[in-house]
Amino acid sequence: MLKARYYQNDGSEGKAQALPEWLFDGVVHEDVLHQVIKAYLANQRQGTASAKSRGQVKGGGRKPFKQKGTGRARQGTIRAVQMVGGGVAFPPIPHSWRQRVPRKVRALARRSAFNSRAQGDRVILVESLEFETPKTKMLVEMLGKFGTEGKVLFLTDGVNENLYLSSRNLQGVEVRPFGEESAYDILWAHVLVIEKTALESAEPSDAHRAAMESRAREEPAVRARERAAEEARAERRKARPGHGTKSRRVTAVKATAEIQPERKAEAKAKTETKPKAKTETKPKAEAKAKAKTEAKPKAEAKPKAEAKPKAEAKPKAEAKTEAKKKAAPKKKAPAKSSKASGGELDLSSVKLPKVGDMAKFLAQFDDVSDIKALMARDSRKTAQAQYEARLTELSGSGKGKKD
Repeated sequence: MLKARYYQNDGSEGKAQALPEWLFDGVVHEDVLHQVIKAYLANQRQGTASAKSRGQVKGGGRKPFKQKGTGRARQGTIRAVQMVGGGVAFPPIPHSWRQRVPRKVRALARRSAFNSRAQGDRVILVESLEFETPKTKMLVEMLGKFGTEGKVLFLTDGVNENLYLSSRNLQGVEVRPFGEESAYDILWAHVLVIEKTALESAEPSDAHRAAMESRAREEPAVRARERAAEEARAERRKARPGHGTKSRRVTAVKATAEIQPERKAEAKAKTETKPKAKTETKPKAEAKAKAKTEAKPKAEAKPKAEAKPKAEAKPKAEAKTEAKKKAAPKKKAPAKSSKASGGELDLSSVKLPKVGDMAKFLAQFDDVSDIKALMARDSRKTAQAQYEARLTELSGSGKGKKD
C-alpha cells in the first residue's frame, strides 16, 4: 500500500496517510502512458494550416514566353511552383489530428501516472486548501513549508477560485479540480498536492471498478499456459550445450593467441643459449692454457740445446691447428663470426642459405657489423625481415656491438 506525506492547515507535518488502492494500485504501464500522452498532444493540434497549390492560384493561363530562342528555361505558366507568386508544392490541407483512446485505456494511464508520482514520494496530502482571499504570498509560504521543487499541480475538492487566482501569477503552478486532470497534467508536474477531502469523497468509476475486479480474480488459464510455456523454453535454452559461453571459434583463437607468445619465447631462448655456450667455453680454454704456462717455470730449467728442437716443433703444431680451422668451414656453414672465432672471416665468400633457414643461420652471428654486411649482399626482399629481426634481437639483448 502506497503512502503520502500529510500536512495540516497550519503547515505542520502530520503522520503519513495511506492512499486508496483503487487509484494507487502500484502498477505503472509505460506503453499505455506513451499512447495516451501522444494522443493528448495530437488532439491539441488545430489542423488549420492551409496553402494553395498551382491549380488553385488565380491567373497564368497563357505561356509567359516562347519555347525556344530566349536562352531561358522553358516555362508553361507563371503560377508554377518555381515562379514567384506561384503555388506551393504539396501544400498543407486543413484536417483533424484527433485520436480516439478507449475509456479503460485512459483510466489505466491515469492510474499509472498517479502511481509513478506516489512511488517517487511526490504526492502530498493537505487537510484543506481554502483561502479567505486570493493571496499569492500565502501560497508561496505554503509551498516553502512543503519543501516542493519544480512544477506543482494542485488538485482541489471542486472549484477553488481563491487558490486559482493566487496561483495565476506563479510560473510552474497549476490548479485543477480533482477528477478533471489528465495523465499529461500529472506527469507534467513534479509534485502533486491533493486536498484530503477531495481524495476521500472521490469514488471509483466503472473502468476503475472493472480493473479492481480483474485484479481480484486469479490469473486466466490462457495466460498461465503462456507463462508456463515461456518458462519451459527458457529452461531448454539454458540446458543446451554451450549456453552462456562464447563460441568455439573465439575460444580457439584465444588459445592460439596465448600459445604463440610462449613459442616465440622458447625460440628466443634457444637462439640466445647457442652464443652463450660458445662464449663460455673460451674462458675455460684460456684458463687451461694459463695453468700450463704457469706450470712450466716451476719445472727445472733445461739446457738451451734441448729448447731449440722444441722451438722447431712448435710451428708444426700451429700449422695443424690452422689446417683444422680452415677445413671446418668447408664441412659446415660458418658457425662463428669473425671476431668470435678469433680470426678474420671473409663474409663475401659465405654462401647464403634459403629464406626458411635464415633464422638459424643468422643466430650464429653475434656481431652487428657482420649481419649488416650479409644484409647488404642479400638482394632478396623476403630475407630482409630476418636480418632486421636479428638486429633488433641483438640490440635488445645488448650483446651486439655497435658500429
